Amino acid sequence: MKLQQLRYLLEIEKQQLNISNAAIALCTSQSGISKQIKCLEEELQLSLFVRNGRKLTAITPAGKRVLVLAKDVLNKIKDIEQTAEEFSTKQKSIAIATTHTQARYVLPYIVEQFLSLHADINLSIHQGTPVQVADLLEQGKVDIAIATEVLASREALVALPCYQWSRSVITKKDHPLAKKTDLTLADIVDYPIVTYVQGFTGRYKQDEVFKKQQMQPNIVLAAVDADVIKTYVRLGLGIGIIADMAINSELDKDLVVLSVAHLFGHSCSQVAIKSKGYIKPYIYPFIELFAPHLTQNIIMQAIGCHDLKARRQLFSELEIPRYSKVAKQHLSGGESTRSNNP
Repeated sequence: MKLQQLRYLLEIEKQQLNISNAAIALCTSQSGISKQIKCLEEELQLSLFVRNGRKLTAITPAGKRVLVLAKDVLNKIKDIEQTAEEFSTKQKSIAIATTHTQARYVLPYIVEQFLSLHADINLSIHQGTPVQVADLLEQGKVDIAIATEVLASREALVALPCYQWSRSVITKKDHPLAKKTDLTLADIVDYPIVTYVQGFTGRYKQDEVFKKQQMQPNIVLAAVDADVIKTYVRLGLGIGIIADMAINSELDKDLVVLSVAHLFGHSCSQVAIKSKGYIKPYIYPFIELFAPHLTQNIIMQAIGCHDLKARRQLFSELEIPRYSKVAKQHLSGGESTRSNNP
């Protein structure tokens, strides 16, 4: 049995049983993959796939079991490689995959503090959609993923709650809503809205609230970047709905900021690591700096939970801070201030 055969097996599953696509992804020939899979089946004396002529139509029950074990084997190989790299190179590194909002508004303070404490570690940040961020971590291309969506839904990842955040409506100072003190959904739907695209920064929660009240918001522009949203609000295109952490009291003093936490509630940003695999020792202090309640002991307990229900029980006993208090902590360099879950 060869490791390359296991890699071929996993890629075929990833490409939905299309050997041609698997060959392209692995930069090899279709015939070469077919031959190696046939050799593996002969060695194991098992049929790993159901076939219709030359076409693979399904994975057999035995094949599914072998796939699980193959993933474990290749993950262990990657662990060995990462451990060897850790001890053989002078340059330590952490690769982080995250969304624009986290990279732009939250991480700068953490990165600055972390590098002041660990100058020998090289940090790299990869930006993407929540799905791309989760994929990068699952594929072992990064060490940590940070996002609000998707991470908790991936079985191969352990998603840890970092902080809760809410939303605000932003308007120009001469807008009719600027003088309102307690906005309602009816107030908001009366005006064109500029907000995040689907799948980013808790957009789904906004949509659910409007849908539940049978209201149809007039979203005239959707963007990934809160700075883009602010730009079009300043141009008078509409009112904006953005995450609180994207608001800068100095840079945005020309805008009126109106909290709508009472309308849309709170969302929770998460940091994720792989549920199985090697964790670099300095990942723990980075996560704890980002979210002080996530100590190494808590992280190891979360990894050890046998299912999502047990993990939720563990997290239910934690007090997850609100972003406003987290931001003050990072800016002051002081200790964490926590609040109860909403």
